[in-house]
Order: sequence, then structure tokens, then C-alpha cells
Amino acid sequence: MEESAGPQQSEEPIRDRGPARFARPALIAGSLVAVVCIGLLVVIFSLDTFNATVYSVGGNDIAGDTQEARDIRGLYDGARAGSIAVLVFALLTATAAGVVLYRARKSAAVDGGGEDDVDFDDLGR
Repeated sequence: MEESAGPQQSEEPIRDRGPARFARPALIAGSLVAVVCIGLLVVIFSLDTFNATVYSVGGNDIAGDTQEARDIRGLYDGARAGSIAVLVFALLTATAAGVVLYRARKSAAVDGGGEDDVDFDDLGR
């Protein structure tokens, strides 16, 4: 009969609200951005090679000192540098998220004992 106006205590363990909560979405996003950047770099290098090949078909040298050769060589420099920078950032983010998830797995194994297991048949109900 003793009731209080204070907060009720739950029987479920308190889940970690630290950086491990954001690690899984960061790992997914970092991996996805890294794959997109790698694809973009493949396209950029292919276009750069194609432009150099087309320019040299006419008997010109892509390594020459003409303004047109310099323009063709520098055509994708900004996109290439930006894509490499974003790729490095995405890989660092994915690595850091993986490390956080790896470190949080021990505390999740100890605290996660109260979770119910749901199998395939329970999903249809």
C-alpha cells in the first residue's frame, strides 16, 4: 500500500546511452560513403584516361606544355581530391565506429541477458 510519487524502478537494465548508441549507424553510413567514393574515383580515373587517350590520338602529347594539355590533366583534380578526402573521412568514421562497437560488445553481453529472443514464427503474429 505504500505508493510514492517518485519514479518507478524498471526491472529492465538501463541501456548504454553513450557513443555505442550511434556506432552502428555511423558504421553503416561510413561504409556506404566509402563505397560510393571508391566508385566515384573509378569513374573519375576512367574519364581522365579516356580524355588523355582522345587527346593523344591526334598526335598530341598529354604530358606536353601546352595550355590544352594542362587543362586536360587538371580537369578532374578538384573532384579527385574531394573524393579522396571524403573517402579518408568515411574510412576513419567506419573504423572508429567498429572500435566502439567492439569495445561495447562485452558490456552488452553482460547487460543484454534480459532481452527476449524472437524467432521467425513470432514475427507473423
